[in-house]
Amino acid sequence: MRAFAYVTSALAALTVAMPAMAAPDPATFKAEVDAFMAKELQAQKVPGAAVAVLRDGAIVIAKGYGLANVEHDVPVTPDTIFQSGSLGKMFTATAVMLAVQQGKIGLDDPVSKYLPGTPPGWSPITVRQLLTHTSGIPNYGQDFDYRRDYSEDELLKIAYALPLSFKPGARWSYSNTAYEVLGILVHKATGRTYVDILDKDVFAPLGMKTARGISDADIVPHRAAGYHLVEGALKNQDWVSPTMNSTADGSLYFSLNDMIAWARGVEQQKLLGADGWRQIYTPVRLNSGKTYHYGFGWQVQQAAGKPHYSHGGAWQGFKTYYSRYLGDGLSIVVLSNSAETKVDELADGIAGLWDPALTAPPPRPAPAPAIAKRVTALIEKVRTEKLTDADLPLETPGFAAIANQYFSKMLRDAGPLTRLDLIEKSEEGDDTNYVFNASFGQQQHRVAYKVAPGDQVASFYVAP
Repeated sequence: MRAFAYVTSALAALTVAMPAMAAPDPATFKAEVDAFMAKELQAQKVPGAAVAVLRDGAIVIAKGYGLANVEHDVPVTPDTIFQSGSLGKMFTATAVMLAVQQGKIGLDDPVSKYLPGTPPGWSPITVRQLLTHTSGIPNYGQDFDYRRDYSEDELLKIAYALPLSFKPGARWSYSNTAYEVLGILVHKATGRTYVDILDKDVFAPLGMKTARGISDADIVPHRAAGYHLVEGALKNQDWVSPTMNSTADGSLYFSLNDMIAWARGVEQQKLLGADGWRQIYTPVRLNSGKTYHYGFGWQVQQAAGKPHYSHGGAWQGFKTYYSRYLGDGLSIVVLSNSAETKVDELADGIAGLWDPALTAPPPRPAPAPAIAKRVTALIEKVRTEKLTDADLPLETPGFAAIANQYFSKMLRDAGPLTRLDLIEKSEEGDDTNYVFNASFGQQQHRVAYKVAPGDQVASFYVAP
């Protein structure tokens, strides 16, 4: 589900300030990327991927690796069509900002101005808070049926019934539901669907010739198949309804060539102008006055002391990632047709080949024995499938059951926990995020644990 598309951002390493390095020798860099991708695709059991590297808008690499369709032995090329997953959120944010420029939507307007029948608890929620994941609207629960078709009003009714996770503006919590609501809001405010706005006002002007909304029924040349691993075996993606493949949280088709055109448009600040892009890249300010490293559809961080903007996506057997290192003028796009691909790590690996300073780890923090003790207990709970929502009071209801499903077998197969080392500690808004390297004999996993004010557990996540 899309709820997992961004949660691994908690594991993204911060970097220390270092001067940008001169561009590497092109031939050497290309050979190193080829070797890196060949190794990683084999290690991660990835059918195929497409990679673009741009320097100040000029293409350094634009290449496909592996297979777009395993059954028909079709190779990936720059024309291969992938699903966007949550990478589509940056496009949704652009559609909203175009409507803002036209005076049809106000960023600080209450959503009730545009949406009928909003519940009383939604009265403080603004358009800006939908864009920045600070509305308090949680993701749909486990009982949501992704195989059913819904009208916009039916989706709103379901969203209205969800209890808010927190007071609007008080916290940051990734919400696909909020972006689905945002797409409906755009439709009601402008009379146009967000995909229609993108088709005519974004894709066409930027030369994104094959980007479009998802349709299983249409004939789409060069469309890749999406896959996921089940006990090590490759399987086709799960089916979802046409409705749930048209929502604004990430339901687009695009190729590597489309993403190259998008990257150039972003770098040249087309469509919105400097002030529009400035607002998109401004970290959200919480009610407490602290900021969180997310703008409008972009993660906004630092690498080598310079701005680093990025976002990823995951949906229906596809994983995507787009990363911009402004200090080096570097853009990296990774598109994959496997649900398990660590696309952010692939992008980081390529960035490290370009300039090691971009992915240099931060200094190790001092040990935190009390936090380590809590994390050890949670690891044991999830290993035995005993994690409950009460253990994660600020997570989306039902997340504990999903965590048990995804993490328990991985941890049981790894064996007992033998060592837990704190490798990162960072402040994220009002929260404190801890990242541990957890050793299980010869295997290692990363564990992210976030604590909110009041000593409440905000999130817990395990990644290989």
